[in-house]
Amino acid sequence: MTMLDAPSLGETGTSPEVVDHVAVARLYGEPLFAMPQDLYIPPDALEVFLEAFEGPLDFLLYLIRKQNFNILDIPMLSVTKQYLVYVDQIRKRNLELAAEYLLMAAMLIEIKSRMLLPPKKAADGEEAEDPRAELVRRLLEYEQIKIGAARLNAVPQFGRDFLAAAVYIEQSLQPRFPDVSVVDLQEAWASIVQRARLVQHHKISREELSVREHMSMVLKKLQGRRFVGFEDLFEPSAGMGVLVVTFIALLELAKETLVEITQAEAFAPIYVRLAYTVT
Repeated sequence: MTMLDAPSLGETGTSPEVVDHVAVARLYGEPLFAMPQDLYIPPDALEVFLEAFEGPLDFLLYLIRKQNFNILDIPMLSVTKQYLVYVDQIRKRNLELAAEYLLMAAMLIEIKSRMLLPPKKAADGEEAEDPRAELVRRLLEYEQIKIGAARLNAVPQFGRDFLAAAVYIEQSLQPRFPDVSVVDLQEAWASIVQRARLVQHHKISREELSVREHMSMVLKKLQGRRFVGFEDLFEPSAGMGVLVVTFIALLELAKETLVEITQAEAFAPIYVRLAYTVT
């Protein structure tokens, strides 16, 4: 587009007088109050597409339904002529888009040619299949899919037909803390115990125990009694160290034949008694 000379300015450098004071357009920020005489508009810029088709089957189905043709008995001559007119128009503008439509046009011409030939009977005597049968099947399947897609598209969709409600609630001055469940308390306590185990200390202390002293204690328990149960000689509450020393003392007494350890039969209770008689 060529730029016109700007309207002649007055001696004061102001814009010329305009009756309605409304510019029809702006060019590089400057108002235009009249259309340029040498303005070039490409032909493609004024094209208007009234119908948009998603492919050859879509356009073929449009021709059939628009003219109320019976899809099971398609008038191939009329439909093929209209189809070829449309293909010729898009072939002039977009050859790549027309390639798919040209393939369908060749199929329509082939079907029309086969219909002009005398029908051939099959080997079993039945009549040959209608040349339009395969095309009709494809058209019916496409129409069902198209109707299903239209129904799905009519369903309200999030972001297109409606939006999620968003409500802003101002927080109160006094905070409300959430309730704590029993499970949360258990998990918190387990976490504390686990941390405590990582930093715990084990202190070993030395405790002096006399085997001879405990041998005397065992002999004192046996005096005046004929039999004493093995378990009765130990005091679990005294601690593991005392239990071990008491057991060693009992073994030492048996070794020195001061006590006898008896059992009536296998798996029977074990008893301990003195091996001598005190006078």
